[in-house]
Amino acid sequence: MGFMETSTLASPWSLEGKRILITGAAKRIGRSIALHLHAKGARVLLHCGHSRQEAEEVAAACSWQGQPAPIHQADLSKVDDILRMFGEIRDTGLGLDGLVNNAGRFKRVPALEMTEADWDFIHSVNLKAVFFCCQQGAKLMMERETGGRIVNLSSLGGIRAWGDYAHYCASKAGVIHMTRSLAKAFSPKVTVNSVAPGIIPFEARNEPHVLAGIQLTPAGRAGTGEDIAETVAFLLSQSGMVTGQTIAVDGGLNLV
Repeated sequence: MGFMETSTLASPWSLEGKRILITGAAKRIGRSIALHLHAKGARVLLHCGHSRQEAEEVAAACSWQGQPAPIHQADLSKVDDILRMFGEIRDTGLGLDGLVNNAGRFKRVPALEMTEADWDFIHSVNLKAVFFCCQQGAKLMMERETGGRIVNLSSLGGIRAWGDYAHYCASKAGVIHMTRSLAKAFSPKVTVNSVAPGIIPFEARNEPHVLAGIQLTPAGRAGTGEDIAETVAFLLSQSGMVTGQTIAVDGGLNLV
């Protein structure tokens, strides 16, 4: 059996100078990811929906050579907006090395009360938008000799069943399996992986259901945006031998 020629993807992928788009980068986990990747030398590109002021604050914190990080505002529930956003990135002539699909929606709706509008509200961003962002991002990354990296944010809800969040759980389970499919479709130049956060409370830190979940978590604490950002950075910088995988960053809660 002969040896294959060493691939250009077979070495660790330095984040230094890499152009990486983070969707939903203005707040919460997206903000943490943007700041973390910037600290590692990446040239981050920020997407926001309606949180322009917060996005500008993150852009200033992620400045490059004295210029704030570029902001691309788009309604991800509309494919035309997604196409426009990636067209803007293409038009810069600077290309794209990585994509973090972080933007998502979350809403409690009991299954017996759920409407078509409730279902579409979640799936239009949590699943449909993730696919089309992956598609358009991969097209740009295929132009790079060194390929690219995609990381999709799923959720513990894509692994465990939550009764009042059937639409959300279905969308995030879809992200996990779609990640596997796209890892095959985009190989070998673009890796596609996902991260499934557990309890990352932010504003809801003291809510009873959050506190109850933390008590069940083997790690004994809630997760932070930085916990997620570290795992995203790992998946973006690995050699290319990790693809189609989902890493649960949940302190072991999926084991309970």
